[in-house]
Amino acid sequence: MSINARACWESCLNLIEENVTEQQFNTWFRPLVFESYKPAIKTLLVQVPSSFIYEYLEEHYVDLLKKVLVRVFGVGTKLTYRVVTDSTHHLTQDFQADENATDVVMPREKTRGNQSPTELDAAQPQEIDSQLNPHQTFANYIEGDSNKLPRSVGLSIAEHPGTTQFNPMFIYGPSGCGKTHLINAIGVRTKELYPQKRVLYVSARLFTIQYSNAKLQNKINDFINFYQTIDMLIVDDVQEWVTAVRTQDTFFHIFNHLFRNGKRIILASDRPPVDLQGMNERLITRFSCGLIAELERPNVQLCIDILQNKIKRDGLKIPSDVVQFIAETANGSVRDLEGVVNSLLAFSIVYNGNIDMKLAERVIKRAVKVDDHPLTVDEIVDNVCRHFNVSPTAMSSRSRKHELVVARQVSMYLAQKYTKMPASRIGKLVANRDHSTVIHSCTQVEQRMKIDSTFSDELVSIENSFKLKK
Repeated sequence: MSINARACWESCLNLIEENVTEQQFNTWFRPLVFESYKPAIKTLLVQVPSSFIYEYLEEHYVDLLKKVLVRVFGVGTKLTYRVVTDSTHHLTQDFQADENATDVVMPREKTRGNQSPTELDAAQPQEIDSQLNPHQTFANYIEGDSNKLPRSVGLSIAEHPGTTQFNPMFIYGPSGCGKTHLINAIGVRTKELYPQKRVLYVSARLFTIQYSNAKLQNKINDFINFYQTIDMLIVDDVQEWVTAVRTQDTFFHIFNHLFRNGKRIILASDRPPVDLQGMNERLITRFSCGLIAELERPNVQLCIDILQNKIKRDGLKIPSDVVQFIAETANGSVRDLEGVVNSLLAFSIVYNGNIDMKLAERVIKRAVKVDDHPLTVDEIVDNVCRHFNVSPTAMSSRSRKHELVVARQVSMYLAQKYTKMPASRIGKLVANRDHSTVIHSCTQVEQRMKIDSTFSDELVSIENSFKLKK
């Protein structure tokens, strides 16, 4: 049967080749190697050269694979991947394809995008699709100084979701620092330990779309009732609600119900609650009543640790000097790090070449916006003070002299424009002021620029003095 099965696998590859581009086939399917087929249990085993290819196939081509297997091997055929985890020591690990995601006889509708995660029927609290990314776990969320507190608290919450301590947990930080990975890891770990828990991950944007659809269909009560059945609600990018007043009001009622009943609420944003201008004050108060944890951009050493972990997991070989170069160039963005490694792997597979510094430099230029000299708040303050002929010390004082107030406001405005720091941090660094002073200063500068062309020209002059590498 092994010879016939091998021939059947070749037929599968021929069918796949007819349904994808040549580059897609060569990159993702040609590296697959037939291992065995067990007719008694209808299980096909294929070897995959790295976990990256396995994960990519599961995410993008699992339906195609299932349809082809049903066509050639018959209904009920199961696919198992044998992933090479360490090519040097010939270590492998087997993974079974996601049967739910690949059910062809009774297709399962995809729920990501603009659709609701499940039927909004509170009367039947059946098991739901948690919408979690199973690959974003604590196991591959590398700990460092920038994420130690949020990671530790998040793991504690996942292991003890029934406690009321640190509820809600509000995580904030700049794009690419690992917020989405962390909140997914909390949900995944919770489901591992407490599979009966109703855990749901949803983006703020999808929540708003679901609310709008429910309103159009006159099903607002069903919508609210469904969310009130969740044991752990994880909402990403809540800053997108700052202009969605009605969505805020609806979430307020859901939040209150979950909070009163001891259910877990995990929130993520690119800024702290106090900087969510436009958000209802009563929601900000509730966001702030638990734990507010900041995720900072990872330093170079953490970037190296993250890269080495991913390289080992994907079975890659990347020289240490290339790893160091990527870590120093990716601007502290975990997302950029992963994108660069994925691109390096794809390039090496397609062109059958080694990953070296030349290839890394080529990929970096395409994947990462390189800034050899990121502007600091101190540099902004120095340039502004030089322009207005005042000293940084005088500007940071409590003096209300006109020239000092203007310099202070302009410094805060430009710091917010050119750095990714929250207003509270900018206020502290510029003149030891609070976040409300920063917001007021930015508003004042923006309004004056609209009516005072001379003042606008001055700001252009200051910005031209910044030595930013384009």
